Amino acid sequence: MDKKTSILSPLKALKYLFKKPKTLRYPFELKEPAMRYRGLHLNDWDKCTGCGNCADVCPNEAIEMKEIPEIEAKDGERNERPEIDYGRCCFCGLCVDICPTASLRLSRDYLHIHFDPKTFRLLAKDEKTDKEHFLPEEEYSIFKASLAHRREKYEGFSPDLDYALFDPERVKMSEVPPEERKASFIEQVKGFSAEEAQKEASRCLECKLCEEVCPAEMNISDYVRNIWDDNLEEAARDIYKTNPLPEICGRVCTHNCESACVLGNQGEPLSIRWLKRYVVDNIPLEKYQKVLGTEEIKSIDRKVAIVGAGPGGLAAAYYLRLMGYETVIFERSSKPGGMMRYGIPEYRLPYEALDKDIEYIKSIGVEIKCNTTVGESISLNDLEDKYDAVFVSTGFHIGRSTGVPGTEHPGVFQAIELLRKVTMGEKIKVTEKIVVIGGGDVAMDISRTLSRLQMKKFGTVGVTVSCLETRDIMPATPEEIEEALEEGIKLYPGWGPEKIIMEYEKIKGIVMKKCLRVFDEEGKFNPEFDTREKIEFDGSMIIEAIGQAPDFTFLSEDIKEKLEYEGRKIKIDEYGQTSLSWLFIGGDLVRGPDVINAIDTGHKAARGIDKLISAKE
Repeated sequence: MDKKTSILSPLKALKYLFKKPKTLRYPFELKEPAMRYRGLHLNDWDKCTGCGNCADVCPNEAIEMKEIPEIEAKDGERNERPEIDYGRCCFCGLCVDICPTASLRLSRDYLHIHFDPKTFRLLAKDEKTDKEHFLPEEEYSIFKASLAHRREKYEGFSPDLDYALFDPERVKMSEVPPEERKASFIEQVKGFSAEEAQKEASRCLECKLCEEVCPAEMNISDYVRNIWDDNLEEAARDIYKTNPLPEICGRVCTHNCESACVLGNQGEPLSIRWLKRYVVDNIPLEKYQKVLGTEEIKSIDRKVAIVGAGPGGLAAAYYLRLMGYETVIFERSSKPGGMMRYGIPEYRLPYEALDKDIEYIKSIGVEIKCNTTVGESISLNDLEDKYDAVFVSTGFHIGRSTGVPGTEHPGVFQAIELLRKVTMGEKIKVTEKIVVIGGGDVAMDISRTLSRLQMKKFGTVGVTVSCLETRDIMPATPEEIEEALEEGIKLYPGWGPEKIIMEYEKIKGIVMKKCLRVFDEEGKFNPEFDTREKIEFDGSMIIEAIGQAPDFTFLSEDIKEKLEYEGRKIKIDEYGQTSLSWLFIGGDLVRGPDVINAIDTGHKAARGIDKLISAKE
């Protein structure tokens, strides 16, 4: 039986009339949310790259990437920004943790009251971009609080690299230390182990911004995913869809893809180049045909001639051969490879890696005729008569000179010619002090090559490099500059040559003058100097590495007259086809000296040639 209570018990509640209530008199009284509160989204549009990782990670599919016409899409950035559906959002904060640019955050605002469901969608911005709807505290009203009435400077949950859903740091690549490598031509970069490659591949966010800037349009995220899955054969098939020179590009590609990698915004970009190399380094040449399905290629009775066995010519030959065409490359040098063989030092691109790519291309039926100079041994007109189409992809083999007094002396050399001699095994008489003029990759290559020869002969490095550009705008890749400095090469950016110092008809050094600017207001190359400020460098050997030029001696006068031009360049269409329907050009002649761009021109030319010949059937 229940115990009876007193009839006076309800009166006990009267004591609470005189106590302060525990609850807030909302909305007249407010309680500040925690400093890491997860409320409505903020997005810094200046930092955001439109990568879409926030939308991919959202468990409720509450984020959709919207195209913003007023934003210009550029390398490494899409003109898209995230729109949030607060009918779906659970405020978990995963979108913030995955944001590689730290642009996306959550505010301490959390109120939105409206009867129209359409108002629950928000194109996330912050007060920098949306000044109209973000108000200072004194103008903010809780009675108007909504997606369109927000408090400024009210940050809540923000990115923290210690808890990010990505790893900002690269797996470190093993390299030969400077003191050891500067005395030999041994390959500097050692490559990834399987464990290292898979760990590095796991960093990829698969946003594919890298693919949008790759000249060869490689499906990078696919082969990186296959490395993570330890499926190297499938990764190789992904790579070869648009790039038949992965051993080469895995070492010397300019890797624009890495510059676009979103991981580089807060950390280090994915090692895309080294991952490509890891794949092909670990598949033996004898397995290539089976792995890539090229054991039997159905041939067709059509022939294509290619001039130049550089990256453009090799790429065109490979893809044309896959289509069944009989393909012959005419190369003036004793070995194929073009500037890859005769312009890139062996410590960056070992001959065995170069030859592996070329041998596979030859193994599927591509013929390479070396020591054959088109324009001398055979003419373009002869090729037109004997072949259904001709693709010309010759490199920039002619060095440019500064033309300052003294450059006519035999002790002044062109960098590109010296690099060629080193490849061919010719002996070069290096001196103890050498000055290199130029600030690009060729200048770094020749400087580091000559310093190695100096180490062998004298046991010391005595190379000085000087260029017009200041360090921040030097065209050489930053890693090449750093490696040159590590190896003892002295760098003096911001100086231009005035004259070579001679004494008793021998070179003693060079006088440099201060460069005030390299380009004028219109962005044109137009150096300006202060001749009152000068510096002298000692050196009995001067190397010019200020640029390269094409060699058009293969073009006969009658063909030159028939071609159409755009300025100084030969006019071509998207496939490299000239006004002479049978003649296509690519490689350095179209894009300048760059391996991956040359490969792309070769691939496009192969498609254009196939289109041309197929239309005649």
